[in-house]
Amino acid sequence: MTDGAHTAERVTLARLPSGVALTTTVHTYRGAEPGPTLYVQAAQHGREINGTEVLRRFHERLPLESLSGTVIAVPVANPLTFDRVSYTTPEQLDSVHPNMNRIWPGDAEGSLHQRLAARLWEYVTAADAVVDLHTGSPDMLPHVVYREGDERSRGLAAAFGTDLLLAEGAGEDAPDEWHRRGFEGKLRVAAAEAGIPSITPELAHNKQILEDVVETGVTGLLAVCRSLELLPGAVPERDQRIARNHLGQVSADAAGLFRPTPGLAVGDEIAEGEPIGTVYDPTTYDALQEARTERGGLLYALTREATVTAGDQLASVAIPAER
Repeated sequence: MTDGAHTAERVTLARLPSGVALTTTVHTYRGAEPGPTLYVQAAQHGREINGTEVLRRFHERLPLESLSGTVIAVPVANPLTFDRVSYTTPEQLDSVHPNMNRIWPGDAEGSLHQRLAARLWEYVTAADAVVDLHTGSPDMLPHVVYREGDERSRGLAAAFGTDLLLAEGAGEDAPDEWHRRGFEGKLRVAAAEAGIPSITPELAHNKQILEDVVETGVTGLLAVCRSLELLPGAVPERDQRIARNHLGQVSADAAGLFRPTPGLAVGDEIAEGEPIGTVYDPTTYDALQEARTERGGLLYALTREATVTAGDQLASVAIPAER
């Protein structure tokens, strides 16, 4: 039996007006034995760099000699936002679709982000499962989002191994806000529509490499590989919390400074109408908003950035679901 093989290919995703090519590297790991194909990407949003570091260490730890099948990994899916350490591209580059994770499966003749997505979509459609690595705010419970009712995607989410799993309604099962925010264009949703089970791990923090966050990502990916039988070994059973819908956000109604309620922490069970903090005018000291939850549930994200503008997300609440 021969060992597996690794190749790294520089791929052109699109071109800038000057003719400069936007490129990224696609890593392909082929096992010695046939098996399924897993597609993994990171850094659709350039400030979310822990996923990129996860793939670097996954590269170091993936035992090619034990691999059956193929893993395709893209550590920087969006070089534009990566270079800007940003969530979106500037208007000059894509005024129509500034957020890459709203336009999948893309369009080879569309806007810049649509072209990037369309090129990567060629790899996605060759896969049997998709993992789209993201990271969120500093004070957030790591979790995996999957499409509610999709048992294959739920299996991937459970295998990844975070303590919290979030089931998200999609299409006709989704609330108006889901459609209003263009979530049907997320990679995970588009892949599921194409019949490919897919998950979005949301690891905590951005802009900084955090060792425990990266380790969660690497062990999660290896466990997903075992669940797909890309690697030998069993996936351990875990005691995981399952909640529904990650659209339960508390937003700032006014700009100012935000002070969270003392003692409040992610992981707390909170009631509908419970105060989560105060937005106040830093110059007059006037309280501009007593921010409260619109529903009870599990507080899984709470901003610690004090300076907020109207519309900024202050907290996220998920509804616990039966297993």
